[in-house]
Amino acid sequence: MAKSKKKPQPEFRSQALAEALEKQDMAAVAFALRNDRMVVPLMKPGQRDKPTDAGEVWTFRQPETGKLALLLFSDAKNKPASLPPFVGLHDGLWLHTFLRTHGSAIETIFFDIAGPHPMQATPDEVLRVLDLEIE
Repeated sequence: MAKSKKKPQPEFRSQALAEALEKQDMAAVAFALRNDRMVVPLMKPGQRDKPTDAGEVWTFRQPETGKLALLLFSDAKNKPASLPPFVGLHDGLWLHTFLRTHGSAIETIFFDIAGPHPMQATPDEVLRVLDLEIE
């Protein structure tokens, strides 16, 4: 009886985004967002046969404004343990669609909020860099 080969598990990491955040270089962050993947916290695990919908993405509601913050990570290891344990890997097209749909409710986007090299941007800033590739 032959052993069935298991599919290799994806690496929940973006080296390009990690390096861009380390340099604190927004142009490099933009390049990583357009050409690589990012780790996104989820409320529940995604399903392989359908894309993760917006309802499953975990966001933080800021008590001062009531607006949402979207948290993105270069590595699942950088996600604080206080967040839900599930993560997804998404690309720039997903982020573009998500921000076009939900961006008006999102006040800010934090990258690797707990470090080692956190950065912050507005949804409009991120959409501008993603639009360069989409258009």
